[in-house]
Amino acid sequence: MQKLVDQVNQKPVEDVLETMHAIMHLYRSAQQRSLRDGPNDLAHMEVKALGFFARHPGATQSDLVTHSGRDKAQVARQIRALRERGLLDAQADEADRRSSRLSLSEQGRAVHAALHSNDGRLKEQALLGFKDDEKAALVELLARVRTNLQAMPE
Repeated sequence: MQKLVDQVNQKPVEDVLETMHAIMHLYRSAQQRSLRDGPNDLAHMEVKALGFFARHPGATQSDLVTHSGRDKAQVARQIRALRERGLLDAQADEADRRSSRLSLSEQGRAVHAALHSNDGRLKEQALLGFKDDEKAALVELLARVRTNLQAMPE
């Protein structure tokens, strides 16, 4: 009888993708709180742009537009704001003087490192209590979900 009562009191299993969405919402909210509370007051897409130029030093604004799929004007505003704050450096492209090669400034590298460190703490918290084999199984299952979605026709 106790087993039957326990089953009745349990919440129904949520849809897997809804659960994944809720997890990502919690993760992004925690990231946003840390950005708002931090000294740089960066927007989410500005953080993404910093990360892009950290991984691709010397890339152009057009490269970021292509990578992000964002509007050219929106990307231009983000880059201008990051340059005004001293987080990005620009050098004229030798082949095309109209284009600038962008990279993180010294201050930008410090901010990016701090953001990366905060993400590490957030990931540790999210996976607290998970054993290595559980983490590996979770990654494998999520990779299968990704593969299934990528296999869908456009």
